[in-house]
Amino acid sequence: MPVGPHGQRRPAGTVGCAVKVCRIAVGDEAEALDPDRPAKAVQARKAARARAESLSPERRKEIGRAAAMARWVKGDDDG
Repeated sequence: MPVGPHGQRRPAGTVGCAVKVCRIAVGDEAEALDPDRPAKAVQARKAARARAESLSPERRKEIGRAAAMARWVKGDDDG
């Protein structure tokens, strides 16, 4: 079963999803959200910070230069 952005369970089918949204909108069904579970974006930021702290300054500089070069090369193709 698919899950929403905050871990809530959603129906897999289009019709089932539409029915669930209508029930929530009308008030027949309460949307079950887990406020204790952090969003994936928060977890990703924590992971990125931990990775950056574990890398040496030289390695971070190499990664940054490679990313900048990729952006510049990509920008040349646009026009």
